[in-house]
Amino acid sequence: MNGYTMPAEWEKHMGTVTTYPHSYENFFDRLEQARETFVKMVAVISQSENVFINVNSEEDRRDLIDRLNAVTNAKKENVHIFINETDDVWCRDYCPVFVKDSKGETVALKFRFNAWGEKYPYEKDQKAGEKIPQFLGIKRIDVNMVLEGGSIEVNGKGVLITTESCLLNKNRNPQMSREEIEQNLKKYLGVEKILWLKEGILGDDTDGHVDDITRFVKYDTVVTAIEKDKNDPNYEPLMENFERLKKFTNTDGKPLRIITLPMPQPVYYQYPDSNVPQRLPASYANFYITNRHVIVPTFNCKNDEIALQILQRLFPERKVVGIYAYDILVGLGGFHCLTMQVPQ
Repeated sequence: MNGYTMPAEWEKHMGTVTTYPHSYENFFDRLEQARETFVKMVAVISQSENVFINVNSEEDRRDLIDRLNAVTNAKKENVHIFINETDDVWCRDYCPVFVKDSKGETVALKFRFNAWGEKYPYEKDQKAGEKIPQFLGIKRIDVNMVLEGGSIEVNGKGVLITTESCLLNKNRNPQMSREEIEQNLKKYLGVEKILWLKEGILGDDTDGHVDDITRFVKYDTVVTAIEKDKNDPNYEPLMENFERLKKFTNTDGKPLRIITLPMPQPVYYQYPDSNVPQRLPASYANFYITNRHVIVPTFNCKNDEIALQILQRLFPERKVVGIYAYDILVGLGGFHCLTMQVPQ
């Protein structure tokens, strides 16, 4: 037994790894706005921990520094920039998963990344993920299994939540059975119990990452996204997940406490190669927990304030910060997708 344990996201961070938006193929005509949103996110994270940022070039490094210098709330001394070329911006999925070993040391587990079932180019992302531990001075261990950080959610006390639509998809690990996948999750992430939801939300090109639908906020408490409009395509899958959650128990055999989060109103973007606007995977569940803040995507709709209030009640010792996330969402992700926590 290796004795690895993945801490919960709300446990103390040494820092956060993220990647600067750089690609027209990700953000199209919203790239400039996506960069502005990214800098707002970095400014909040930097107030309480280090931020390690991958950039694609010296030109991008200078551009990022100029933007950071233009904001007043960033702690520049906590921002560290590395030229580490990537295909995509969604760092959580190609970054190593940082765990603690039996001695309490932080270790970087580098699972294989194949761009969510080989949907996009990923050679640079895979290599960038391999280099990140070197920049941080953390030991790297390679794991021969495809796994994205956004597909798993842990409570730090033995429970992991994921989705069947993603982890059991044959475009990830076709040679592995459900039991073998569970064995690896238990071995490397230190969990005893794996709770399987069914699928994710419309517009999510990851095949249903859990960080868009259900998140732990305490070891015994989850928030889960609910769609109230029965005519919305998200209504049934989210309701099925909700019903599953009600039957799940913690490692102590006690039911989970379930708090529902509303879904935002549908959000659309018309991509250059499409004749019609596409529904985007907008969700308040794609928040990121830092040492002092919770950064929540907002969409200028009526449920923004409701979601922020719910999360503020659940994180009384942190300040919940809503940041307008439409321009980031055009790339089909949110603030949680952009980030990966490194435990203290």
